[in-house]
Order: sequence, then C-alpha cells, then structure tokens
Amino acid sequence: MLYTRPSPLPHARLGIVAAKRFAPRAVTRNTIKRVTRELFRTSELQSLDCIVRLARPVNTKDGPATTTALKRLLRAELSRLLASQRPRKPAPAKAAVSAAAPAAPSSSS
Repeated sequence: MLYTRPSPLPHARLGIVAAKRFAPRAVTRNTIKRVTRELFRTSELQSLDCIVRLARPVNTKDGPATTTALKRLLRAELSRLLASQRPRKPAPAKAAVSAAAPAAPSSSS
C-alpha cells in the first residue's frame, strides 16, 4: 500500500513500514526494505512524501525467509505503485485551430 502527499522539499522522501505480523522474519523485512529503497531511488518522483506499508502477509515462518519469486513479486508491485505517482508527461499540443469568426457575406450589386 502506498500513501503519498505533496512535500515542501524539492525531492521525494520515503518511509517504509514492514510490520512483523505481515513478515515475521527479519530477513524478509530487510529484503522488503532493500527492494523498496532500490526502486524508490531509481524512480523519478518529484517532491512527494511516500510511505510504503505492507497490507497483507508476504510469508510465514515456515519455508525460506526470502526467495527469488518474493523479490520478483515485490519489484512488480512496487514498480506499479511508484509508477502511479510519477509526473505524467503533458499531452502533445495540437495545432491551434483558427477560431476566427467567418467573414460576413458581402453584398454585391
């Protein structure tokens, strides 16, 4: 989950909340933070305060603490979230259409 708000600073800032109840192992929480920071650094965000928070469990104490599949899933989800906050490029300007009033019909006699 991503929370954002405009920042008075000229650069973006990041906060990460990786709760123990959603990622019980420290290795997993550290991986989440590392991947998040990496993607945040490479994104082109402008003066935003961002907080990334886990919204659901990513793994349990059973099984490996971190896997390639988990990292891939994190990168995909975080890329999607951060991309939604990038400044949008302005649409190309269309050629200005002359909106001049049509000439009044001339009367020829």
